Amino acid sequence: MKIGQPSDLPIVPTTPPAPASTAATTPPKAGQGAAATASQTASSAGVAVTVSTRARALEQANRGESAAEVDMAKVDAVRSAIEQGTYVVNPEVIADKLLANAQEMLNRTHN
Repeated sequence: MKIGQPSDLPIVPTTPPAPASTAATTPPKAGQGAAATASQTASSAGVAVTVSTRARALEQANRGESAAEVDMAKVDAVRSAIEQGTYVVNPEVIADKLLANAQEMLNRTHN
């Protein structure tokens, strides 16, 4: 498992969006510029997000790979050890893997 990978679960807002103000729904007056329109739009309840086809394909590919890599026997053994209070954390191994993951991410950004 790598740190920093997207979650399989979608992020759900905990509070409902605020109703849009009437200022955001009225067209700008002749003297108002793009900045005023952007300001009104930013104060609205939500922001439209577009996900490219390539990003969706990559997400599907990542989901398929991560599902195949899960060793349920190991997961059950760790879960059992945690419940029994016998699970031992090795901070050196965690630190080494964090550093290796950070190095891998840095190498990807420089290529």
